[in-house]
Amino acid sequence: MTARPPRPAGPLDTIPDETATERPMVPPSHHPVLGHVRASIVLLVLTIFLLGLAYPGVITAFAQEVEPFSANGSILHDNGTAVGSSLIAQNLSAPWLFWERPSPEDYNSFNGSPTLLGYSDPALVNETRSYMAQYGPYAVNASVPEILVTVSGSGLDPDLTPEAALVQIPRIAAATNLSMAFLQGFVNAHTTLPLLNFIGPKYVDVLKLDLALLPYEHRSV
Repeated sequence: MTARPPRPAGPLDTIPDETATERPMVPPSHHPVLGHVRASIVLLVLTIFLLGLAYPGVITAFAQEVEPFSANGSILHDNGTAVGSSLIAQNLSAPWLFWERPSPEDYNSFNGSPTLLGYSDPALVNETRSYMAQYGPYAVNASVPEILVTVSGSGLDPDLTPEAALVQIPRIAAATNLSMAFLQGFVNAHTTLPLLNFIGPKYVDVLKLDLALLPYEHRSV
């Protein structure tokens, strides 16, 4: 028997010796910790600049150009002196002025939200009667509008319905030398109409109304 010739070596017959050569060291793929810290600080500073300085500055400048009265808090002045905001009711109790809606927090915006009485609370009945008594002597042949004997959700609503302002005219006429006819026309002239005559209700800003009334109180009209 003759011997078989040796088979030529194939690619699978040769196993590389891993210990024969050293593999090159591959550096880690992650960034250093200092790189993350630096990126976070840059992002924080950029966010503060854009959202804390640039954006408010642009909006403030735009508002000052377009509507400076509203942008500055809707502050009303009397002879150059700031007397309040048209957005917040005040405790106007003088008999020759139009009065605001009742306020359970005494018209103080720093007292927080009021705790309103429930409909079944007997204290609500007594409170409403006390409010009605203030208008009773002057509301002759007229009922007191609900808005004058109830509080608003914030307790600082500065506006009245025209009816709530008109019902106060007998008291103001009795405390001044102004005629009722003049006061009725005065309230109508200072009533804000709905937008486009149908969006929203008619209303009277009481503080604006009283400031406009002051120059007339010392002369008969």
